[in-house]
Amino acid sequence: MTGPASPRIEAFEAKIAVSARHRLAGYPRRAFAALERAHVLGQRDFSAHLRVHGWMLRVGWETGDSREVVGQLMRLALVPLGRLPIGNTGGTSVSAFAPMGIPPELKRLLQGRDR
Repeated sequence: MTGPASPRIEAFEAKIAVSARHRLAGYPRRAFAALERAHVLGQRDFSAHLRVHGWMLRVGWETGDSREVVGQLMRLALVPLGRLPIGNTGGTSVSAFAPMGIPPELKRLLQGRDR
C-alpha cells in the first residue's frame, strides 16, 4: 500500500491534467508549456519521466510537428539511462543535454523531500 503522494508528485499530476485540458480545448502550445513544467517536476522518477515524454510526443504528433515527434522519440529512448540535466524542460526547443534554470515555485517542490 502506498501513502499519500508528495507535493512534487501532486504538482506533476496537476500539470499533466492542465496540459490535457489545454490539449482538448485546442491550445497545443499551452498544453506543451504545462508538459514542460511537468517534465521538470517528474524527471527524477522513471515512470513520470516516461509519461511526460509520451504526452509530449502525442502533442507533437497531433500538431504535425515532425521535429518534436522525432525529438521525443529520441528522448523516450534516453529515459532509461536515468536523469538527464536537472531543470531541462524536455522539448526539442532545447538540447536534451542542457541543464536549465528552474522556476522558483518548481525549485521549492524539488527541494522538498518525497515521502
